[in-house]
Formats: sequence, structure tokens, C-alpha cells
Amino acid sequence: MKTPLAIARSIDALNALVGRIACWAIFVAILVSAGNAVVRKTFGISSNAWLELQWYLFGAVFMLCAPWTLQLNEHIRIDIVASRLSRRAVNLIEVACIVLFLMVFCCLMVWLSVPFVLGSLSSGEMSTNAGGLILWPAKALILIGFVLLLLQGVSELIKRIAIMRGDLDDTAGGDLHEAEAERILHELAKVDPRVSEGGMRP
Repeated sequence: MKTPLAIARSIDALNALVGRIACWAIFVAILVSAGNAVVRKTFGISSNAWLELQWYLFGAVFMLCAPWTLQLNEHIRIDIVASRLSRRAVNLIEVACIVLFLMVFCCLMVWLSVPFVLGSLSSGEMSTNAGGLILWPAKALILIGFVLLLLQGVSELIKRIAIMRGDLDDTAGGDLHEAEAERILHELAKVDPRVSEGGMRP
């Protein structure tokens, strides 16, 4: 597993770097939004280009930070059921979901996005709004984002298999999610006495 784990580490490093850079687009979007508002209120001048730039920046954050978020295991999930299963069962479910859902969906989106982006690039497609921006960079973010997400899926699959083989410690942050699941069950037990720490009582 040394070579696959080395590949997984390289993918993780790439997506962490891209994510850390892309998250600064939020700060830039805030500056653009504030600057546009000040200029519009002060001088009565505005442009659709500034509005569309904000959309592009938020799109960049969403698409380019998604793989990093997956790597950190921070996507929203409900672990009430998973917290009741063994770690091996959870890992098997993770492997199945990565292969059957994440990777299939990412492959489909990459396949559909390539002609989508190339068509926009070759035609020099522009926004239909007056003074708007060119569209292919925004569309390219979709393709790049799903390529990186697919790569991260490969990394997660490698790491899950390594964990199941005992070649890697399970440090995916499951304890935090299990603790949250326990908290939710505890809160439900206060509302409905049929709910116990072990689940629903008949």
C-alpha cells in the first residue's frame, strides 16, 4: 500500500493547497461587494461586471474548496446510524458510497463538463447582461472542481482500504461526528422518552 498511500498524500496536499488559496476568494468577494456598494452609493456608478465577479468568486470557493472539505471530513452528515455500527461496517459503507455515488457522479460531471467548457471557450461566450464578463472561466471552475473532487475520492478510497487492511490509523474525525450523534440522541431523549441512548424503544 506504500505507492497508493503516497498517491493519496499527494492528492491531499494538492487539494489542501488549492482549498487554502481558493478560500481567500471570499475575502476578495467581500472587498468587491463593499467597493461596488460604496461607488454605487457615492457616485451613482455600477457595473454588472462587478456583480458577476462576486458570483465567480463565490463559485470558485464552492467548487475548489469542496475537495478539501471532503478531505477534512467536514461535509454535513448525520451519524446517528453510523455511530451504532462497528468501525469496519462504517468503513465498508464509506467505500461503497465513494465508489457507487461520489466517483460515478464526479465522472459523469467531468464527462458532461468538458464539451460544456470547450464550447464556451471556443465561441468566446459572453454574459448576456450589459457589461458582463466572459463565461468560460466560470464554467471551467465546474470542470476543475469535479476533477479535483474525483481525485479526492480516489484518495479517500485508498485511505479507507488502507484503514481496513490495518495499514493506516483511522483518524478521519469519526469521533467528533459520533459525539455529535450522541448529543442529538440525548436531546431527542429529553423530548421523547421513548428515545434512549441506544436508539428508539418500542
